[in-house]
Amino acid sequence: MRIAVIGIGYVGLVVAAGFAENGNDVFCMDVDEKKINSLIAGLIPIFEPGLEDLVAFNYKEGRLRFGTDTAEAVKFGEVIFLALPTPPNEDGSADVRAVLNVAEELGKYISENKIIVTKSTVPVGTADLVRERVSIHANAPFDIVSNPEFLKEGAAVEDFMHPDRVVIGSRNKHAIEVMQELYAPFLRTGKPFLVMDERSAEMTKYAANSFLAMKISYINEIANLCDACGADVDNVRIGMGTDERIGMEFLFPGPGFGGSCFPKDIRALIKTGEQFNSELRLLQAVEIVNNAQKNIVAQKIRTHFNGSLKGRTIAIWGLAFKPRTDDARESPAIDLIRELLRDGVSVHAYDPAANDSMRKVIPEITYCETNYDALKGADALALMTEWNEFRRPDYERMKSLMATPLIFDARNIFNPDKMRARGFTYYGIGRR
Repeated sequence: MRIAVIGIGYVGLVVAAGFAENGNDVFCMDVDEKKINSLIAGLIPIFEPGLEDLVAFNYKEGRLRFGTDTAEAVKFGEVIFLALPTPPNEDGSADVRAVLNVAEELGKYISENKIIVTKSTVPVGTADLVRERVSIHANAPFDIVSNPEFLKEGAAVEDFMHPDRVVIGSRNKHAIEVMQELYAPFLRTGKPFLVMDERSAEMTKYAANSFLAMKISYINEIANLCDACGADVDNVRIGMGTDERIGMEFLFPGPGFGGSCFPKDIRALIKTGEQFNSELRLLQAVEIVNNAQKNIVAQKIRTHFNGSLKGRTIAIWGLAFKPRTDDARESPAIDLIRELLRDGVSVHAYDPAANDSMRKVIPEITYCETNYDALKGADALALMTEWNEFRRPDYERMKSLMATPLIFDARNIFNPDKMRARGFTYYGIGRR
């Protein structure tokens, strides 16, 4: 099948490479000429495991092509995916102008039947708006499909190639049949192909992300209570998660969630509720809890040092909001660093992938080449992202480098008893 993907960001590139890997011919279109030239040269603009090899192979095989011409993309694609950014407006609502502007633009070049698919995360009702914009100029029939993505950063290629489910929002029989054919190679293990109306599909993405964020905030609240009453949240989460109705996933306490999806999607869904006079009080509470949780590590550090932090050095391991990505957007590490800087702390930080991303946000700290470099002379270590390389460090080397063997483990990756036996003062999140 011939596919056009308009918007070659994180989602668009994964989608394009994944479809090409299964034998489709894919035209990748973006107005950013520099980005397109970089991709042609084999340079991937994002850090995502497995994606670079996937793009390189399919480009070499001729199944991926790149360009900046909307007319060429529309002419090429039988199915046209819109994978455009929907950043938050100042009030938290999703800004869909890029999606709607492109929809109107591509309508100018539709001269035969096309299927236009919104892959971007968009508010309820956007498919209707896209249909209106395309129809302004279109000279041939077209169908609009909502097909939300469920890609986890750090595992996006695997998620696309082996999805839990595919959600299709359409009431057009032909469009549904084409999408079913397109996704058939990805669903050979029997994972569901779910068909619903466009608005339900749009709502599904926001509802899913918000529910997962709610689980995180819930276990963070429980962890804080465990800290206060002397329980151990690791035991509690296992006791909870083995209940099949609850499950273990997303029951890991920490310093709050970040990234490009959960915070943005919660705010957008809250605004959608306001638009339809349906107040989402539970999600409002989730956002309040998460904002407070991002200060939990700074609070623990201040408490340990009795508020006397000026002139101290704190090492930070992990800057990305999660492992296996260079994405530092709304990372809890940002909140911690800013709090420490306000307290007069010298911060030495290291992340396997996100040093450059964080440097753009906070340039005034010291970025280190290795995790051990960050420990030199440190009064404490704050572990903020659970990269695998942090799980089995050289503990004796750590102690020899640090001024004080003191660890604030915001991801609970270490065993408290073992750390204390190794000579460290240890603080986790909700760990006794």
